[in-house]
Amino acid sequence: IALRLGDNAAGINAGTFHSVCGKILRRFGDKIGYTSHFTIYDTDDQKKLLKEIMKAEDIDEKILPIKSVMREISSAKDKLITPAEFLNSAGQDYRLQKIGLLYKKYQARLENNDAMDFDDMIFNTVRLFEECPDVLDYYQDKFKYIMVDEYQDTNHAQYVLVRLLAKKHKNICVVGDDDQSIYRFRGATIENILNFEDEYSNCKVIRLEQNYRSTQNI
Repeated sequence: IALRLGDNAAGINAGTFHSVCGKILRRFGDKIGYTSHFTIYDTDDQKKLLKEIMKAEDIDEKILPIKSVMREISSAKDKLITPAEFLNSAGQDYRLQKIGLLYKKYQARLENNDAMDFDDMIFNTVRLFEECPDVLDYYQDKFKYIMVDEYQDTNHAQYVLVRLLAKKHKNICVVGDDDQSIYRFRGATIENILNFEDEYSNCKVIRLEQNYRSTQNI
């Protein structure tokens, strides 16, 4: 399977992380409480739901902007942090306590509506694999060879997903350039590529140091 972050590549069984996870969850999501017809919420759906929850909790958007709440929830999911874990780590921070409450209510409403947002698709696939070893085993054998493009821009949830899939056969190839990591602000974890050789000690590194794109004239 070839995994990529965007929609600019093609190949056998290729797909973005979200499209691959979507197919897996459509087939086995019932094992973690979803039907095969679950709804995927886009940004507008998320905003609408959060506004309803904030209104019900009497939280003023001027004090706690909805975009800020969405960023915090998305970041938590990228790090595989559950609402309970978020609340436990909030301590005495009033702002984080309120966001943790909203995260908890938001997630409960999503599950009640048989819905996921885009971050949930990777989060829930990791959860599915960890809770259902038989499903993980099936996909480890189905995807014996794994390639990940733009590996320097993967986040923690994507890293864990790939690690779980590759754990059995260890046939994994990643392509990336640590000098071109540009998505740290969106949760990208550059350590994923920097530590790759330590995690897969028998890997072969091929360095592409000749630049064919930009000539001396440019």
